[in-house]
Amino acid sequence: MALSLFGNGRRSSDFDPFSLDIWDPFEGLGTLANFPSSARETTAIANTRIDWKETPEAHIFKADLPGIKKEEVKVEVEDGRVLQISGERSREQEDQNDKWHRVERSSGKFVRRFRLPENAKIDQVKAAMENGVLTVTVPKEEEKKPEVKAIEISG
Repeated sequence: MALSLFGNGRRSSDFDPFSLDIWDPFEGLGTLANFPSSARETTAIANTRIDWKETPEAHIFKADLPGIKKEEVKVEVEDGRVLQISGERSREQEDQNDKWHRVERSSGKFVRRFRLPENAKIDQVKAAMENGVLTVTVPKEEEKKPEVKAIEISG
C-alpha cells in the first residue's frame, strides 16, 4: 500500500475513505499549551483519532474517546452513506487558585465523517464503547460471485 503524498500516515487505495475527513489546521504545530483556549477547543474537532479497517465481513472504525461517556457520543449514518461520529468533550472546571502549567487535552465539540463504500450494510451498523474506545462495526454485503453456467459443446 502506498502512503499519501502528504505523509500523514493514511493509506491510499482506489476508494478514498477519508474524502470527507476534516482537515486539522493545527496538525504538526506541537503543543497546544501556548494557544488561547478558544483555539484549543477548536482542535477537538479534528483531534479525535479514528482508525478504519476493512475485514472480509465488515468495516470497523475505532475512535479514541478517553473521558467521554457513551451518552455524550452520537453515531449516525446520513445522506445514505456518510458515517458521522460526533460528541463533546467537556472543559475541566477551573478554580481561581489553580495554576496551570500545561494544557494539552482538547475540549469542545468533535465531528468526524466518513463516506461509506457501496457494499456497506448501513441498516445493520452497531456501536460499542469500552475503556474509552468507541468501536463502530458496519457489516458488508457478501461479494456476489459471477454465476458460471457450463455450455455443452455439440458435435
